[in-house]
Amino acid sequence: MIPELLPPAGVAGADVPLLVHYEPDGRRTALTAAQLGGWAARTAGLLHDCGLGSGSRAAALLPPHWRTAAALLGAWSLGVTVSFRLAATAGLPDVGPNAGVPFDVVFAARDRLGSWLESIPDAPHRFVFGTSASGDPRDVLGYRDFDTAVAPYPADVPPPALVRPGAAASGDGTTYGQWGSIARELADRQDLRPGDRVVIDTTEHEHPVKWLLAPLSVGASIILCPDPAQLSTITTAESATRVFGTS
Repeated sequence: MIPELLPPAGVAGADVPLLVHYEPDGRRTALTAAQLGGWAARTAGLLHDCGLGSGSRAAALLPPHWRTAAALLGAWSLGVTVSFRLAATAGLPDVGPNAGVPFDVVFAARDRLGSWLESIPDAPHRFVFGTSASGDPRDVLGYRDFDTAVAPYPADVPPPALVRPGAAASGDGTTYGQWGSIARELADRQDLRPGDRVVIDTTEHEHPVKWLLAPLSVGASIILCPDPAQLSTITTAESATRVFGTS
């Protein structure tokens, strides 16, 4: 199940980065399991105060990023169903038993708001990512800035909510139990092992089951590379043991 994959379980060492994220300009952010778990906990607290929980529905128009990991893990820890909008997708996947049901919350990256504004679903709670980095106003187009919104919430990671394995974790109807199994099977195919440091080309692997859940399922560290031209350099700099999707 997805909640069983939440940090810090499975990753040894308080100072070991669990997730390293590179920006296109080379800026590096490294989070330990405890730090990522803290951001996920803040997100869960925010969503809980918004009235969200098991059976609620979220839309995520987000690229692979450490903030995306926090948002997804926080939502999943409450039993929320998340529909993903990937860059190569022509529309939000929204099929299965809850098709047509309004969303409760939307998470959107600032650049994707600009590109996809006409197709972004409506929801009573809306959060934008990346406003402070881009120099845009922190609240934009009716969206609250994610960093500002989660900041007041505690970073203590609470016990995961009781989530049924058969409940839908994603908008296509894939359940929490199925996503956990899929992540472990994918990790096995990639020969990922505990303690691995896995570099992931996010231009090729945008679905969170690849860049987030599969490494977490075996206790591997995640290194997100947004530029294929930098893959070799980052692999060397991070002393990575695996490159996702290559033999």
